[in-house]
This record gives sequence, C-alpha cells and structure tokens, in this order.
Amino acid sequence: MSATAYDRLTSTFRRIGALRDAEAMLHWDLATMMPAGGSDSRADQLATLKAVRHGIITAPEVGDLLDAAESDGLDDWQGANLREMRRAWVHATALGEDLVEAMSRATSACETAWRRARADDDFAHALPKLEAVLRLVRDAAAAKADVLGVAPYDALLDEWEPGGRAADIEPVFADLARFLPDFLDRVLDAQARAPAPKSLDGPFPIDAQRALGVRLMERLGFDFAHGRLDVSLHPFCGGTPDDVRITTRYDEDDFTKALMGVLHETGHALYERGLPSAWRGQPVGEARGMSVHESQSLLIEMQVCRSQDFLAFAAPLMADAFGGTGPAWEAENLYRLYSRVERDLIRVDADEVTYPAHVILRFDLERTMVAGDLAPADLPGAWAEGMERLLGIVPPDDRSGCLQDIHWYDGAWGYFPTYTLGAMTAAQLFDAARRTDPAIVPGIRTGDFAPLLDWLRENVHAKASRLSMADLLSEATGRPLDAAVFKAHLAARYLD
Repeated sequence: MSATAYDRLTSTFRRIGALRDAEAMLHWDLATMMPAGGSDSRADQLATLKAVRHGIITAPEVGDLLDAAESDGLDDWQGANLREMRRAWVHATALGEDLVEAMSRATSACETAWRRARADDDFAHALPKLEAVLRLVRDAAAAKADVLGVAPYDALLDEWEPGGRAADIEPVFADLARFLPDFLDRVLDAQARAPAPKSLDGPFPIDAQRALGVRLMERLGFDFAHGRLDVSLHPFCGGTPDDVRITTRYDEDDFTKALMGVLHETGHALYERGLPSAWRGQPVGEARGMSVHESQSLLIEMQVCRSQDFLAFAAPLMADAFGGTGPAWEAENLYRLYSRVERDLIRVDADEVTYPAHVILRFDLERTMVAGDLAPADLPGAWAEGMERLLGIVPPDDRSGCLQDIHWYDGAWGYFPTYTLGAMTAAQLFDAARRTDPAIVPGIRTGDFAPLLDWLRENVHAKASRLSMADLLSEATGRPLDAAVFKAHLAARYLD
C-alpha cells in the first residue's frame, strides 16, 4: 500500500522534531556545561541544524502534501496534527533560509555576550549584539506579519501563544495594572500590622539545597530516569519530553530562591513528560503554547508549593535538610516567609502580587522596541522609568534591570505576556481541580501529589495541542480565561 500524503507528512515532521530535539540538547549544554571557548563552534552547529530543519519544512512538496492530506479521511487527532503541521509550515515559509541562519548566529552571539554583560554589569558590552538581534527580529516579524495578516508584534506573539493577539492582552493587562497598585498597598499594610515572620539563619550549603530540591521533585512526580537537575545562570527547563533538563541557581544565604526555582521548573517538566507518547515527534503532540506551559509551572510553584497545605508537609523536610530547629522552622512561619510580598527588582524572585507588574513592563518595552519607537540603547532608562511607575522602585544597576532576563538576548520576543497569562490560567485550573477532586488538597497536605498530577495529566497534559488554548481551558474549567479567579486567589492568600 502506498503511503498517503498524511503518512509522508508525519515522516517529514518526525525528522524535523528529531532535529529540534538535538538543538534543545545543544542549548542545554551551552547554558550549563559548555566552556566559553566553545561558543563560536556551538553557534555554527545550531545555525546549521536550524537551516537543515528549515530546508526540510519549506521543501516545495510539503505544501502540496498539506493540501492533499485534507482528503485523507483523518480522525480528530490526525486532523489536529495536520492543522498544527500547516501552522508550522506557514511560520517557516514566511522566512528565507538566510534569515533563519542569520537569526541563529546572532542570538547565539548575543546570548554569549549577555552572560558576560550580566556578570560584569556592563550593558554596553551586549548592546551591539542586542541591536543586531532586534534588527533581524523585526525583519522576521514583518515577513510573518505579511503572511499571517497580523501586526508584526502579533506575528512574534503567535510563535509562543498560537492565536494570541496584543489587542486581546492589552485590556487584561490594563485591568491588572489598575487593580494591583491599590491591592499591593493593602497587602503591604496588612503585613506591616502583623508580627514579622522569624528569619531563617544560613548559610544553607548548596549540596543540602540540591538534595532537598531532588527530594521534593521526586515527591511531585519527576522521574530522574528521564531528566536531570543542573545549574545555570538563568533557571530553565529544556531538553525533550523523554530527557527533561532542569536548571536552577543557588544562593547560600537564601535557600528558598533556588528551591522555588526548582519547583517552578518541575511544573514545566511534568507537563513535558505528560505529553502523549503516541504523538512524539508530531506537532499535535507538543505543548499547547507557552501560557499553558507557564500555567503548569506556576500552578506547581505558586498555587501548590507556596500554600499552607504544602508547607504543612514540607516544613519538616526543610528543617531536616538544614538542621533547623525552633519556631522559625514551623510551617506557619515558613508560610509567612513564602507569602511575603515586597517590591522586588528581580522578576524570577518576585511574589505573586508584584509579578504581573514585571511582565507588563516587559510587554510594553518589547512592543515599543519591535515597533521602532524605543532604541535598545535607551532600554536601561526606559526600564528604570517603568519600574518606578509600576512598582515604585528603581534598579541601581543594569544587572538588576534590563540585563536580568535572557529572553531578548536569546531571540525570544513576544514570550513575556505568557507568564502572566499563565499565572491566571494556573489559578483557574487549580480552582477547577480542587472542586473536581476532593482528594487533591488533603494529598498536598500529606505529600501525596498523585491526585493532582492525575487531574493535570487527564485535563491538560494528555490534550497536548489537539485543542486551542481557549477550548482546552473551557473543557478543563467550564469557562474561558477569567481574571476574577486570579484576583480571588490573591485576595484569599494575602488579605483573608
């Protein structure tokens, strides 16, 4: 029997997926293990792989096969896979191979420059490379905008959030920007009137921090036969669904930063591992955009692991890890420490209340840079002004300002809005999960996360990219994205 058009496409996309997985492992190695002298050769390797992958998906016959496969009598999953194949093909064919390769080389060089610039607090060192990346990003955005029939920024956003549009995000973020200042003042006032939590005295040895992180990862369901925990300058989850790579960064004066980073990335990893194995290597088997991905990490970190229920289970493990004794290590005090709200300069360390302000700032800045209304050279000043306007604080240096995140330097433009969309989605999913399965909260209190993971596997992970983001959320929770759920969560945790 001759292969159908759809069969030929699945074979093609399986090769594309394998090449992308290889790129992912090279990126992980670059961030964790690669010596500095390997940057040029690594840039060449990544650029070559991207060019080969681009050449495969943009081959003339792929478009013909996509059209022919429409009449192959596909089932729901196969039809969704064909839809996602076409989406990937449209994005790819909008760009020429020269631009794809140039983008890869520019972002590799810029990421390397960023690592030095951040360490030395020297924005000027990274600036020329950032300018080069932005020029190429704008070229790619314009090319994709023409094909997709959307604004350039929306073309970038669509890569990370399929179907996402700035016009839909703007009112949501505007609503949060109106809500948060007064809410933040009320939370800080309530904190000031309450007894201050007792501090935990370090140092906290890195080996002990890592052991605690591993112990909690395993309890949450992370499988070390299919993953690793390492160290990098910027925490991330990468690799592949069958070989998930998590990284964190440690501070011997405060173990909670690395631990919360590990738990956050574990949420990403659980999602990747839960994607349907039957659809490995196919577009429909991939994660449904970054707001869903961020919802899984923020559900684990914020909704679960900063809760009183979780700390009732974890407090003894934390005390045991560091030899802690006394009232400071009791669950109630740890909860007060973990739910402490403050105006912080660093996004990855920010609490739930102030975190959306960090994202709103980046959303505003990247849109103005893509539009050409803000030059990268003026980014430090614009960043400082935005932080003062949104949070009432100004970074003393660029390391704690516009150098803190890797995303723009690594070419991820249009990504930042998914963090806050993910936080809102996480609140809504966890609310639905608790209402659906009464075993979830008691399980968290005793360290049994199987009921929660089972619910997420069934309602989110196993769906992969078969549904749109809106349909996935509606099926799982019974309603579209609703900011009221997120606001209610914040009020319950920080004011009630």
